[in-house]
Amino acid sequence: MQKKIIKVNAPDNVAVALVDLKAGDVVSFEGEDIKVLSDTKSKHKIALQRFEPGDRIIMYSVLVGSANGVIEKGDVLTTENVKHQSEKVSGRTETVQWTAPNVEKWQDKTFMGYHREDGQVGTENVWLFFPLVFCENRNIEILKDVFERELLKQKVNPHQMLLRSLVSGEDQTAVAEQSTDVFDNIDVKFITHPGGCGGIRQDSESLAKLLAGYVNNPNVAGCTVLSLGCQNLQISVFKAALDAINPNLNKPVLIYEQQQMGTVDEMLTAIVKDSFEAIKEANKIERKPAPLSKLRVGLECGGSDGFSGISANPTLGAVSDLLVALNGTAVLAEFPELCGVEQELVNRCVDDADGEKFLDLMKAYEKSVVDAGSGFDMNPSPGNIKDGLITDAMKSAGAAKKGGTSPVKDVLDYGEYISKPGLNLLCTPGNDVESTTGLVGSGANVVLFTTGLGTPTGNPIAPIIKVSSNTELKEKMPDIIDIETGAVIRGEKTIDEMAEEMLDFIIEVASGRIQTKAKLLNQNDFIPWRRGVSL
Repeated sequence: MQKKIIKVNAPDNVAVALVDLKAGDVVSFEGEDIKVLSDTKSKHKIALQRFEPGDRIIMYSVLVGSANGVIEKGDVLTTENVKHQSEKVSGRTETVQWTAPNVEKWQDKTFMGYHREDGQVGTENVWLFFPLVFCENRNIEILKDVFERELLKQKVNPHQMLLRSLVSGEDQTAVAEQSTDVFDNIDVKFITHPGGCGGIRQDSESLAKLLAGYVNNPNVAGCTVLSLGCQNLQISVFKAALDAINPNLNKPVLIYEQQQMGTVDEMLTAIVKDSFEAIKEANKIERKPAPLSKLRVGLECGGSDGFSGISANPTLGAVSDLLVALNGTAVLAEFPELCGVEQELVNRCVDDADGEKFLDLMKAYEKSVVDAGSGFDMNPSPGNIKDGLITDAMKSAGAAKKGGTSPVKDVLDYGEYISKPGLNLLCTPGNDVESTTGLVGSGANVVLFTTGLGTPTGNPIAPIIKVSSNTELKEKMPDIIDIETGAVIRGEKTIDEMAEEMLDFIIEVASGRIQTKAKLLNQNDFIPWRRGVSL
């Protein structure tokens, strides 16, 4: 029989409701009967003791809030009776020892990837079109229409046929063409953005680093870059950013500047001819076996619920530990959602300098948010709160589980590129797309993305594997969820068992044998982070 409540860690003084509870229900837990005082929806928390005003509320073994008044044992925690509170941290307090999981069964496993000359291995082979400045977005859109029409015969959109029938008043039957790629081993993708000029120069410099990271990402075979000519993000700035990441880059990078080329027609004609020839060459690259150490997995969550921190996120943490033990790379981002767990992460840093860098980035980020009139405590969204994540520290403690337990090998600021295998911390916002955009720009060749409420987020160059924290979401939104962890909630599978299934799934996706739901939906999100204005 399924448990009704669960305490995540032994020191916790609150429990998570695994099912809906009614006021007056009596729940047997740890040798005693607890009377439920208020209707409590699943995923929400109930008090395992009486709290006086100001008492510390502990979950995941860390401080996640304090009582805003008296909370009786058995009552539900809400935004009215609990306020955000987290531990203060100033530096390392201990050195954490790590016991790596047994990865003997994975040692000889491989995935089928695209090998690059610099030793990186891609899970995709993409030719990427993008602008240095928003003024070129229209030309990117024209090129997108031209290349997609000729390189891929799309199925007729059923919603287009629906509208056609409404307009004509007659039943329209769509003859769906099979999607037929002209090329077998290359995808052609396009991104636009609102940056590159205006704002402050630092915004353009940051965007240059991000775009350079996309070009250097092993999933990219080459790119076509459009510049206007007079913008802040000059071609020279972009080239300098690219050289800083990889001075020996040996990929085709085609750059066109409109103010030097005359008419739009002349420029687009040259772009189409040159890019087509380069894409034909890139199509010759084929998948070959690669060790799992070549996987660089970004760890992301969005639309989190009260189960995310006890099913999906810990499963990602176990996957992260497996990859690190195999000399692969895992990247934990979303700094606003590490609030309250800083001490653990500092203690896990191999280098004291990395611990100091992490705290400096956290403090600078929080200050910028406070200066803008907000704070990390404003991070939980209405959807988070509705599904049981009522303080930022509570949300963060569950979100941090994605990073597993391995040592932190490196700390990266936004736009910095991965250089060390192992667990990396990357400074990004909690915003789904801005964070995912940053993870891929730092070199992640696949992203694991947990959700409890559902989100369609994708990326133009990296597969985004969507992981639901509960079975109900998978059943309700099967078109966006790739794999679900509800069996952990029901007690049918352990975290480790679920993690092994997920690693097998990652290998299939990385090898191109399974397409993610985000890719099938052609979900290609790209939003650069403008520092200090986003949680």
